[in-house]
Amino acid sequence: MPRPAFLDLPPLRSVGGTVKLPGSKSISNRVLLLAALSEGTTEVRDLLDSDDTRVMLQALRQLGCGIEPLDARTLRITGLGGRAAHSPAQLFMGNAGTAMRPLTAALALMGGEFELSGVARMHERPIGDLVDALRELGCRIDYLGTPGFPPLRIAQADGLPRLRLDAPVRVRGDVSSQFLTALLMALPLVAHSREVVIEVVGELISKPYIEITLALLARFGIRLERDGWRRFTIPAGSRYRSPGVAHVEADASSASYFIAAGAIAASADGQKDLEILGVGTDSIQGDIRFVEAARAMGARITGSANSLQVGRGAWPLKAITLDCNHIPDAAMTLAVMALYAQGTTQLTNIASWRVKETDRLAAMVAELTKLGATCEAGDDFLRITPPADISSWRAATVHTYDDHRMAMCLSLAAFNPARLPVRIEDPACVAKTYPGYFDALFDVARADAADIPVLCIDGPTASGKGTLAAQVAERLGYHLLDSGALYRLTALAARDAGIPLDGAHEERLAELAATLPVRFVSDTIWLDVRDVTQAIRTEQIGMQASQVSQWPKVRAALVALQHGFRRLPGLVADGRDMGTMIFPGAPLKVYLTASAQCRAERRHKQLISKGISTTISDLRADLEARDARDMQRAAAPLKPAEDALLLDSSALTIDETVQQVLQWWQARRPFSA
Repeated sequence: MPRPAFLDLPPLRSVGGTVKLPGSKSISNRVLLLAALSEGTTEVRDLLDSDDTRVMLQALRQLGCGIEPLDARTLRITGLGGRAAHSPAQLFMGNAGTAMRPLTAALALMGGEFELSGVARMHERPIGDLVDALRELGCRIDYLGTPGFPPLRIAQADGLPRLRLDAPVRVRGDVSSQFLTALLMALPLVAHSREVVIEVVGELISKPYIEITLALLARFGIRLERDGWRRFTIPAGSRYRSPGVAHVEADASSASYFIAAGAIAASADGQKDLEILGVGTDSIQGDIRFVEAARAMGARITGSANSLQVGRGAWPLKAITLDCNHIPDAAMTLAVMALYAQGTTQLTNIASWRVKETDRLAAMVAELTKLGATCEAGDDFLRITPPADISSWRAATVHTYDDHRMAMCLSLAAFNPARLPVRIEDPACVAKTYPGYFDALFDVARADAADIPVLCIDGPTASGKGTLAAQVAERLGYHLLDSGALYRLTALAARDAGIPLDGAHEERLAELAATLPVRFVSDTIWLDVRDVTQAIRTEQIGMQASQVSQWPKVRAALVALQHGFRRLPGLVADGRDMGTMIFPGAPLKVYLTASAQCRAERRHKQLISKGISTTISDLRADLEARDARDMQRAAAPLKPAEDALLLDSSALTIDETVQQVLQWWQARRPFSA
């Protein structure tokens, strides 16, 4: 399936509960490269699983490192330890600056032939200052496109480069700290017989990321000397050694979104402050200082070594003026918090935003303005004045520029006081660093049930409503409810539990139905951890489902269960009475039908493909009889809701029906203009 085009966030009211953060991208990719360059084997624990770490791992495999998965978040890496990397190699680095820049420096010093490329945006991100420093050192690196930008070719086919180490290696520090990080991680490879000195030219930005680099170098046996932020000395005899086990701390930048949510939103009813696990006051990441900025704006935050507790303090938040050099990535979250502040917030020293995954300064101005804010930006600053009042907020479609941080930051606009939805374009871009971000947000965020949208798809047997509903739900990123399966699931669960289906056991059957651990994922039905998609389709279970459905308490329990599927961010429900009985207030109700002949032909193809012999005429007669029974039943007869849109799919493909429903849905959303 293609990436979802957008995700609609309904108005969010409060937060509560606990969120466990993924591993830090900055630490993950540094640890992976250091383990790859080291002697010995390193067990890397709590590694982030994201687009950026996957491209780094793929590159390391191509270069000859041993990589053995131990579980979902642990790898065993056997480093090169001075061995030559496999060459020639073509390495695709996606849009991962934390992989492209350090690998470029390391491979330039190791000898061999390598090409490093990425996505289109990576080819717009500068690397010229790093390349200049490496060329000055004696490395051979060519640009394969625009000078100063990837893709690159490293050509050391005749062995190790002859390096000029008698003078300091000089690198600019005012564009990206990743250039200095790359040299700090690569140059220990050539410091065997003499010390190597690095000098920073200009003001070093993003200093906390250099602190991360230095801390991790020490874990792998490299202890540098430094003179402030201008001069770094790698001692002679330096050599990478595995620490045995390397733990990846949770991502402090990712924590900023939940710190902000806790500061913006009231605590959910009966809940304590929002708890954030995996990062705390002892973090080695500079972005942990976001806590100080959030407190200055009014957040109430307490913490321990590995956790934070956040709640709303001052309200509205307080506008601040802040030099953000120490939290360049997390500062983006402050820009969205400024929407909820009283006065104008000014963020300075953020010129590095312009050379990230997108030009974040320009992007933030454009998207905050859509929401109703007033913004002013310069070369290295951003001023944000929030919407003047509730009526000034807008239900905006937020463009994310294939930038994970734009998507995550701006999702916080869904807590707006005007109770307006927010559309996030290309939500899957969060996979760069936090694939599960939106699931984590929905786990701790609360919304009024009436604000959570429901799209109902009803219709007769074999009309194709199940397939249509599953595809629409996947396209919208919504939950799925196949109501027709619930009685079958109740019958199956009762059989497994040994509960008879007679009226004497109606109470037990109702209790069982009310707590069915059911999930609908695309075309698969799960009962707890068991795939029961085929198990509930047998003729025997169908007959037992009819027995179960006759008991009023079971029907009432299943109605309550169906209402429970109305969860963030939204629901697509298919059945025979979704729009008439279960969700009568749904903003879109579709009644899907097709001629009896067409439905019989479709069912015939399905059964024949499964080796079941039947005839179209018999199937048509059965469908017509079933339609009559469904339309005449006393409880919830089959019929379109009064405000349902009729969709005859007799002459349409499934793709055409999906497109029609999505068009109707778009027309009902406040973003349609």
